[in-house]
Amino acid sequence: MAGGPPSSSPALTVNSEVSTSPWASSLPDDLVRQVASRLLAGDLLHYVRFRAVCRPWRSGTASPGGRGVVEPRFHPRRWMMFPEGNGLYPGHPNLHGYVRFFNLDTGAFVRARIPLFQDHCVLDSYEGLLVLQRDHDTAIRLLNPLTGDILDLPPLSTLLPQTRQEFPKRFRARRRLAFLRCIYTAATFADGAVTVMLVFNFLFRVAIATPQDQQWTISTWYYKIGQPLLSTQGKTYVVYETSVERTLKIYQIDTPLPNEVLQPPKLIATCTADKLRQPVYFVKCDSEVLVIGHSDISLSNILVYKLADLVMERYIPVTSIGDKAIFIQERALSASTKALPTVMGDTIIYTRPMEDYHAQYHLSSGTWLPTMNQCSILGTEQGPCSLVQHIITCCSRGHW
Repeated sequence: MAGGPPSSSPALTVNSEVSTSPWASSLPDDLVRQVASRLLAGDLLHYVRFRAVCRPWRSGTASPGGRGVVEPRFHPRRWMMFPEGNGLYPGHPNLHGYVRFFNLDTGAFVRARIPLFQDHCVLDSYEGLLVLQRDHDTAIRLLNPLTGDILDLPPLSTLLPQTRQEFPKRFRARRRLAFLRCIYTAATFADGAVTVMLVFNFLFRVAIATPQDQQWTISTWYYKIGQPLLSTQGKTYVVYETSVERTLKIYQIDTPLPNEVLQPPKLIATCTADKLRQPVYFVKCDSEVLVIGHSDISLSNILVYKLADLVMERYIPVTSIGDKAIFIQERALSASTKALPTVMGDTIIYTRPMEDYHAQYHLSSGTWLPTMNQCSILGTEQGPCSLVQHIITCCSRGHW
């Protein structure tokens, strides 16, 4: 693992020449640690800025440098890499090596210099970590964009011999790699040991590796066909609909801890057609995993359940998500309306099937609201036209 950053991140640069403030240095050490702990529980950036106040506060608290990947407390969970639009992809010469990040809870922006994008591409993100592929050798790397810490993993190309039978013989290695790059990522972090699991959309298999491994190991089993997925806290959730009864079955795939065996998916919940209909999405909203679907095949109403309730066979719909808004495209994410003042709270924003605009559903009233703007899905191809459109493109792999 490469412990140090590839370059400094201006958003988190600490001035080592800051003078020690008398009142700051007089605070008891236990109070400094308590304040720092509460800040870190909320936002990594607040914690880093707290440590930048003076030397005693830095020396009395843990530095995220070198730990930004292996310790989950330093993951920038609610920070989203901001899609600039207009063809300005990460690494574009006009961005001069800088990338902006947007906080989905506060609406804050930070800009970090990440020269890695000159020869890396982004495949996925997990708990705020960017999942990168290095161009020349296909090595997979986890990057904490706010600390610069990197975790090196085996090349994606080590899966080519193990997956050869999954593709038509006419597919060359480059084309097979393109399919392998369509992934969801999960990981476990235990006492500095990390295991990463890649979930392949088109193969319906997973692969695992640690930083000590020379290659990825593909699963011997397949998971049920179903998308989209959600990965959080080392678990991946996938839903599958039976062809006759139209029953929805939710499976969980666990990322193994080091030295553990990768286990097949386990069925954790079942929903009959009278309780939930496709399309179904998962989203992390605060500490809950929510399952979002529809009440019937007309898709006239949206239903939301807590996954924990479905596991316990409690089919009680969620009637409000408070000040949150949920955005759905290929994937789903939640944001606070404090960060998006033009968006109404307690709403779900997504593209309804067979329509080309982003509709809003107000959950507590069960009503559809007027569209926020007239930007069509096709319009986002050339670059989003509002902050909301920028966020929606983050739910679509084809745009980022």
